[in-house]
Amino acid sequence: MFGIPLQDLLILAVSLVGAGVVTGLLAGMFGVGGGAVIVPVLYQIFGFLNVPEDVRMHLCVGTSLAIIIPTSVQSFRAHRANGKVLEDVLRVWAIPVVVSVLIGGVIAAFAPALVLKLVFVLVAGSNAIKLLAGRDDWRIAQQMPGKNAMTAYGVLIGLASSLMGIGGGAISNMILSLYNVAIHNAVATSSGLGVLISVPGAAAYMVAGWSKMASLPPLSVGFVSLLGFALIAPTSTFVAPYGARIAHAMPKRKLEVAFGCFLVLVCSRFLYSLFF
Repeated sequence: MFGIPLQDLLILAVSLVGAGVVTGLLAGMFGVGGGAVIVPVLYQIFGFLNVPEDVRMHLCVGTSLAIIIPTSVQSFRAHRANGKVLEDVLRVWAIPVVVSVLIGGVIAAFAPALVLKLVFVLVAGSNAIKLLAGRDDWRIAQQMPGKNAMTAYGVLIGLASSLMGIGGGAISNMILSLYNVAIHNAVATSSGLGVLISVPGAAAYMVAGWSKMASLPPLSVGFVSLLGFALIAPTSTFVAPYGARIAHAMPKRKLEVAFGCFLVLVCSRFLYSLFF
């Protein structure tokens, strides 16, 4: 298949299933879509498939956003069942998030990878410092801001997430916690953002990559690989509810430390890739 030995295909399949398990747990526990795990795994896989370098990263990000769709839906349903989702926040963020995601999908086809990685490190690193420091008094305000400020936050979340191929949890969790929202509510609400980001984001990458179809591997629709989607999405969707159960069973401080450590690992991966 695609000129790859059967043994290599089996190794790739096992790796994808493993990535799906990790992605599902992350989505359920932290309200993130798992793009930070999916993108590097797909990058290696598309390398085996000899995808050209000039479209490989775009294909990874677009496929990641597609994979996040069922994972985010399952995670959101699990968190909503626990009554932790701040649905009024999601309603305010819905339009600005979706619009900025579509804009980001167009920009991402031209933005240098260096810029995207540095932005991610800045945002996620700031979040990690706050979480690991354990300072509950780090607040901008004791309640959520007005509609204009919330709209601006929605644009920031949607644009950054679509450029990085993530579900938005790393950014929205930080914003919500700075406005005195409990970590469990922040995580649950972020899972809903994953749905708002992944659906239009994947669609935008499909359209953006349509003219590059000749350079893309079989079973691709624009910058979305149906093969990668088919192998990772079912596993991550199945595992996501278990991650949500873990989140709601964990003490607040342990959840903060776990999410902070996760962000440190992701930042380290990006920084390493900048120099090596």
